[in-house]
Amino acid sequence: MNILVLGALGSGKGTQARIIAEKLNLFYFESGKFLRTLAKSDSSIDERINKKGELLPDEEMFSLLTKHIEKENPTRDNLLLEGYPRSIKQYELLKDWLAEKSQRIDRVIFLEISEKEIMKRTSARRVDRKTGKIYNMITNPPGAGVDPDDLSQRPDDKPEAIKKRLEWFKESVLPLVDVLEKEGILKRVDGERPIKTISEDILSKLGGIEDAND
Repeated sequence: MNILVLGALGSGKGTQARIIAEKLNLFYFESGKFLRTLAKSDSSIDERINKKGELLPDEEMFSLLTKHIEKENPTRDNLLLEGYPRSIKQYELLKDWLAEKSQRIDRVIFLEISEKEIMKRTSARRVDRKTGKIYNMITNPPGAGVDPDDLSQRPDDKPEAIKKRLEWFKESVLPLVDVLEKEGILKRVDGERPIKTISEDILSKLGGIEDAND
């Protein structure tokens, strides 16, 4: 079973992807964290995505992703990809790559939230500088053991950056969502509910999926 979890910034896709991956014992790939890790060791990537706010070209992002997954999961199955693909071109590349191992995307979960909710959630998002863990001061606040002084706001979670990312989401990801829906593999999920309710809904929508190898 190979699953994609997509959604706008602040939709909770990372939280839900981690829950689902753990429950179903899937190989979890988080695109945002992957890029942030790369940026720490590659000044060129850091310059482009963090300082200039650019997106990596489709082919470059695909190459980086597949090299990483090949090392950890060469059979290319039981994958849960969160936040990737981000365009129709990336999806086409991913499909062809999976097909080389007789694999496919079995289900896509798309978390829907309003623009108002996006602005509210992302402006409340904080990162623990020590652990790298992401919290939301509204929907997923840190526990008592977390030092508030260790929490910071990412540059791309500030209002102007949020608006820019939202425009990109509309131009690149929403057309992909339309394609996935026409293929019959996408399920829309209301992302403006409690975390547990959403994860239960997702699990119910994943029920009955046959493994591509069956």
